[in-house]
Amino acid sequence: MTAFVYILASSRNGTLYTGVTTDLARRVYEHKVEAVPGFTGRYNCKQLVWYELHNEIAHAIQREKNIKRYYRSSKLNLINEMNPE
Repeated sequence: MTAFVYILASSRNGTLYTGVTTDLARRVYEHKVEAVPGFTGRYNCKQLVWYELHNEIAHAIQREKNIKRYYRSSKLNLINEMNPE
């Protein structure tokens, strides 16, 4: 099963949220409409700024855990590599 690791932002260089899902379009939509209360709604993280596809959910979960441990600057570097605008 394929899975995505993704980062949402509140604005350019704003608050960042890292997550994992098997349906990226659905999950981003859920964040945008605040279908589930939590961090992304509280900090207005609704802009998809980075994602990565994995062939196995276990790999995606491990990657998410690793990214969550990154310094903010490393997360911003990931974003800027894929999405400089």
